[in-house]
Amino acid sequence: MLASGSLFAQHSDWNHIAQEEIVSRDSVTKKGYTLIFINLAPTFDSALQARMIKTFFEVYPKQAKLYNSNTLKKVMFVIDPKYVGVAATSGSIVRYNPDWFVKNPGDIDVVTHEVMHIIQSYPGGAGPGWVTEGIADYVRYKMGVDNAGAGWSLTPFSAKHNYNNAYRITARFMVWTEQHYDKKLVKKLDAAMRTKTYQSSLWKTLTGKTVDELWAEYSLNPAI
Repeated sequence: MLASGSLFAQHSDWNHIAQEEIVSRDSVTKKGYTLIFINLAPTFDSALQARMIKTFFEVYPKQAKLYNSNTLKKVMFVIDPKYVGVAATSGSIVRYNPDWFVKNPGDIDVVTHEVMHIIQSYPGGAGPGWVTEGIADYVRYKMGVDNAGAGWSLTPFSAKHNYNNAYRITARFMVWTEQHYDKKLVKKLDAAMRTKTYQSSLWKTLTGKTVDELWAEYSLNPAI
């Protein structure tokens, strides 16, 4: 438990959270990383909080090692009843909607997806959003601690899809492309986005085919 007031002195982005809104706040440091957990929801399950913290320390160091060793060492989770989406990441802060977990108590790997956005830390104009979200769901697929428990899986191929649909659709396409062409495709795409060197021609550089050609081939034989 952090001492009153000490948390907010460490990061200017946290100053908008009023002290009186906070139900509980904790700080855990392991493996060189610190997770600050702020709960603004009076009925939030403490067991779920513990599971979220455990998931963070299981996946974030692995993501950092594989994708970005220079990632932020201090991360903040906020359980925010005022947030109406599922979760959102900005800088070092991830906000979660507690109602989502009430309806989807097994969806612990929303943590895996969101903290990958911290690992990504792509600069403005780095590349298309579908690449960003596709990579995050690819990482959830590869590193998720309990996707099955959430009933979460990559979206089966449909002729109505396209590679730029993002999230699970794009992630599945990335899995297929790695299986058939470049086993380190996602790692290379991620590095290009972070260094703002991504161009659509990168797909052809890495695989010998344009992304449209790859999608056409994938469409004919989408099994993974």
